[in-house]
Amino acid sequence: MLRQISTHALATALLATTLAVAAPARATTNSPEEQTRVTTSAAASSTDIQPPVAEKRPHTYTHHGITIEDPYDWLYDKSYPTIDDEDVLNHVKAENAYFEAKMGAQAPFTEALFTEMRARIKEDDSTVPQKDGDYIYWSEFEEGAQYRKHYRKPVSGGGAQLIIDENQLAEGQEYFRLGAASISQNGRFLAYSADTDGSERYTARIKDLETGELLPDVITNLRSDLVWVANDTALVYGPSTEEWRTLKAKLHVIGTPVEQDVTLYKEEDQSFSVGTGLSAQDDWLVIATGDNETSEVRLVPAATPTAQPILIKPRQKGVEYSVDVRDGEVWVWTNDDHINFRLAKAKLETPGEWQTVIAGSDEFYLTGFDLFKDFYVTEGRQNGLDQIHLRQYGDADRITPISFPEASYTAGLSNNPEYDMSALRLSYQSMVTPSTIYDYDVATGGLETLKTQEIPSGYDASLYVTERVSVQARDGTMVPVSVVMRKDRAEILAKAGIEGPGPLHLYAYGAYGYAVPPGFSTSRLSLVDRGFAYAIAHIRGGDDLGRRWYLQGKMFERTNTFNDFVDAGRGLIAEGYTAEGMVTASGGSAGGELMGAIINQDPKQYGAIVAHVPFVDVLNTMLNKDLPLTPGEWQEWGNPITDKAAFAYMLSYSPYDQVVAKEYPPMLVTAGLNDPRVTYWEPAKWVAKLREVKTDDNLLLMKTNMGAGHGGQSGRWNALKETAEEFAFILWQMGMAPKTGGE
Repeated sequence: MLRQISTHALATALLATTLAVAAPARATTNSPEEQTRVTTSAAASSTDIQPPVAEKRPHTYTHHGITIEDPYDWLYDKSYPTIDDEDVLNHVKAENAYFEAKMGAQAPFTEALFTEMRARIKEDDSTVPQKDGDYIYWSEFEEGAQYRKHYRKPVSGGGAQLIIDENQLAEGQEYFRLGAASISQNGRFLAYSADTDGSERYTARIKDLETGELLPDVITNLRSDLVWVANDTALVYGPSTEEWRTLKAKLHVIGTPVEQDVTLYKEEDQSFSVGTGLSAQDDWLVIATGDNETSEVRLVPAATPTAQPILIKPRQKGVEYSVDVRDGEVWVWTNDDHINFRLAKAKLETPGEWQTVIAGSDEFYLTGFDLFKDFYVTEGRQNGLDQIHLRQYGDADRITPISFPEASYTAGLSNNPEYDMSALRLSYQSMVTPSTIYDYDVATGGLETLKTQEIPSGYDASLYVTERVSVQARDGTMVPVSVVMRKDRAEILAKAGIEGPGPLHLYAYGAYGYAVPPGFSTSRLSLVDRGFAYAIAHIRGGDDLGRRWYLQGKMFERTNTFNDFVDAGRGLIAEGYTAEGMVTASGGSAGGELMGAIINQDPKQYGAIVAHVPFVDVLNTMLNKDLPLTPGEWQEWGNPITDKAAFAYMLSYSPYDQVVAKEYPPMLVTAGLNDPRVTYWEPAKWVAKLREVKTDDNLLLMKTNMGAGHGGQSGRWNALKETAEEFAFILWQMGMAPKTGGE
């Protein structure tokens, strides 16, 4: 297990922003009902401001005998990742100016929402301390601060030591994100990396925690964790290629020039990505490579990382596996003989001869495992709900499930850095229960509550109800939907003058096997407390109901994802949760692609749409093998370069290509100029085409973060302000915002 105080997870699912903003705050504000009645001072009228019109420049391309016109191709700056085309920059800036002008009238309401959301956040918050070796580690937010401070103190006694101050590192930066942060095993050195422009190309430094000084070593263009090896004399890392791919595991010996770093492993397949970590007992360096459906793993002694690697099993297309090592045995999690994965083990001498420990199951989806000294833990889902099982090495059939009180929730292992643990740190929450941290006593089975998320402005869980609804999709598949709303929703809507079932916000992701958890969000309350129902559609493309659920939403079954979402909304309308035109929806990245597809298919269902960094120019991106992610994405979406059927199928749903002349709902679209995952031109081209052909007068706004990337602005208050903007837009378009002089 890596000794880390923070990790940089390269997961597309980070864009579930509507769910992620959970933390608490101080300050008070008017009630939502009072705010809705308040008339704010009018901003300058924006009724006469016209949206930018992108120039159409002739451009066509032909594949498999099909020619496609793409007059907005020029918005793709061909010098990318450098973006210096003045025409492109001027158009993006014009869209930003239009956004600011139109949202200017809502600035007081946005600020009120921000104040309301911030009041739910405990500003001087801290994590629960956890022992790791000779020290106890934790992090804190100070009141008003955007970023965390990380601390430790000796187990033997003594004062707290500030080991890293993110606020100091972020000073003077428009954007800052801490990436990897790894403590050497002797506790002396901290290796950390940071991104200061949103491009996710990190720079790593090493801090001597005894002297407080930074070592002269600087590793640039990093895209991975930092792993201490060779008795804390060296670090293993993954550099980025020019195309933003991680194809190597490199060894940096502390105090030597980076140019002399040794390549431990080099991947030749451009669609694969390399990652590294340590085994449970910190004695083996694990070097893993793979794409979205195939894995290959090697082991190297952590003490001698330049030794000849041990290949666990050669890659086999469609077979995924990950490994850990304990007392000379290799433990393997794999889908080689069951779609829902099995757990196996092998001798280190014959690492490819896997013997089943836990067989794959149609009912139980095994999502992972962790090895500890006296027991091991498996995690998975049954009927879509998280399961944590404690197991004994000598008796695989002896299972101790860790039970939780609610019928719908999300739970999992939290921070458990040591191999010898007598109490497991767990995290738990539901759509009505704030985030809770437990210690589970392995010997007694008792759960001790260590921390429950504080909401300074107040929160009464008894005012809310959460439900799990099953909606039938058009092919007969039952799609689960998690819903939260106020018990007195009808009364709230009546006070606001809204008749009928009221608005409902529907969220989903639906790709890469990422299951959106039915978790808690303080920011979401700003919709729910105004009479919204908030729903998460557990659509195919995620692995909510098992691996097959994921596979039924990828490649040539991708449109199941879009149909599930549309049908979930229709089902909720039929069940009386909302009404035609009263559904608002949001999604980001691949979830932004989802937004593009659903408005092409069923625009009348939606009253407002928010698409964050949307992956909407699918066909062009998958045809461009030089873009950062494209080769690795062919296993998820198909390869339209070589496969005519994949080309035709992608063309049939690619949101940008399927925009036609009809009415679309009001929309807010976001982008990041430095985004390496969904490049800025995808939303820019999409919005340009929508402006050209849509037949309605509904508002269409686009906001590009000029100094940020895929995740939007950094810093907890900057990020929260963007959520307030999103909710202000939704409430405005649904007629639930205060009236202004500009309306």
